[in-house]
Amino acid sequence: MKIRDAKVGDIEAIHGLISEYAEQDRMLFRSISDMYEDVRSFVVAEMEGKIVGCCALKVIWGDLGEIQSLAVAKEYFGKGLGRALVQGCMERARELGLEKLFTLTLEPAFFEKNGFVKVDRGTLPMKVWSDCARCPKQDQCDEVAMIRIL
Repeated sequence: MKIRDAKVGDIEAIHGLISEYAEQDRMLFRSISDMYEDVRSFVVAEMEGKIVGCCALKVIWGDLGEIQSLAVAKEYFGKGLGRALVQGCMERARELGLEKLFTLTLEPAFFEKNGFVKVDRGTLPMKVWSDCARCPKQDQCDEVAMIRIL
């Protein structure tokens, strides 16, 4: 398995992974055009030339970033890909000088294993909620807010 920065040629595979989870209401849908615009924010997991996982780091503010769009192909669950992808984004966050990362997730146990702690959503800055405006669950959000100090 190789974790690397995404390339433009990876976008179709990334879109497929994210769309599969979005269709199950497990992740926010992202258009393919948004992914091309944000290609530099993604890291991917590659096995035998195939993209089998992805994760994105979005810079929110001078000291704060968000882990987004973490998706692993189901046949690769339990092989450490999710952890490796999050670690890849954390390394990038440190390189950028970010001090903390947050995520909104339906899988808090996974993120707790990766050093994140639950926080009240109200403690996050308003800028965090920009993606929520286009989410169908906006008024009944079931995601857990979590943060990690780097």
